[in-house]
Amino acid sequence: MPFATTTTNRLHLRPLAPTDRSLWARLHTAREQYPFAPWARAQDDTAADALFERALAHWAQHGFGYGVVEDRRSGDPLGVAGVIEGRDGENLNLYCRFDVPHQGRGLGTEIARALVADAVEHGPDLPLTATARPEHDASIRTAQRAGLTLVGAAEHDAVLPGVPRSVVVRARAADPVDVPGPVVLLAPRVEVHRTRFEPGLRRRVLDLWCSVTEAGGAVGFVRGASRGEVRAALAAHEESMAEGRSTAVLLRDATDALVALGWWAETASPLVAHRRTAYRVMTDPGRRGENLGRLLMAAMHRVARADGVEVVELGVRGGTGTDGFYARLGYSEAGRLPGGIRVAPGDDRDDIWMARRLS
Repeated sequence: MPFATTTTNRLHLRPLAPTDRSLWARLHTAREQYPFAPWARAQDDTAADALFERALAHWAQHGFGYGVVEDRRSGDPLGVAGVIEGRDGENLNLYCRFDVPHQGRGLGTEIARALVADAVEHGPDLPLTATARPEHDASIRTAQRAGLTLVGAAEHDAVLPGVPRSVVVRARAADPVDVPGPVVLLAPRVEVHRTRFEPGLRRRVLDLWCSVTEAGGAVGFVRGASRGEVRAALAAHEESMAEGRSTAVLLRDATDALVALGWWAETASPLVAHRRTAYRVMTDPGRRGENLGRLLMAAMHRVARADGVEVVELGVRGGTGTDGFYARLGYSEAGRLPGGIRVAPGDDRDDIWMARRLS
């Protein structure tokens, strides 16, 4: 499975191996690793080894799981991280634990962002959660920067929107009764729409599109475009959806808010039936820095791959830096028309065409 291994700017995540037993024991028995939940650490190497064997068994059963995070340059092990399937099969769980000398360097956020995106694109279609002690601000921020939303505390009898009950029960089960329950965070859920939107969702889509435009997003308009102009463009996309020529992919957060949106469009020619073009890729400008662009593209790739698409492409407005974002997702520049987009008199931008294979 693709997220069995993950590479970022500074890190490489590889599968857990039997030779990692001592690293695992050190990370899960050391008191300094559990400043907010000392009761949760493994009390000795035997207890840690039982957890290790369970982690290896997860790999054998599912083909993914917790792995070792290594420094890309030196190959030194820095910690463990990964995504596993919950014991009840109702969720995926995100986990990161770095050795103390490597904490505070932003490594957890870096690997978590990659892991959540890979899970959205390639993992089982289950809610993705993370838990943290309510006072562990760094852990909570890591999950939020990876795209998860804080839902609430896993207290007894708590009902958390979008979170399976089994997650709440297990999160609280090992805690002393006199401490607050851990908080639960939830990744956005993916929605696929192949027909016209219902009126309430249409308003939300229009609101998002207008706010992205006013924030300077390259989604077909420039700042100052009227709501009516954007509405007309949205109607054209919905007409294409009704005709079966395009598909909308949405992300909604734990509060049901629409936080990201994009379309895949196809052409009528049988010569390019294996290709799709992405249009109007947009995320909530008030949620920048929360990995939503990467999660949206992961969701779009998942949908396209399920539809049998082999090659995906998109247009990028020069001067925005967006081409670098797509390059990091595996897209390569396939063509460029210098000055092909006129944002304003005297402000011409390159029209860049980028593409990648989904295999």
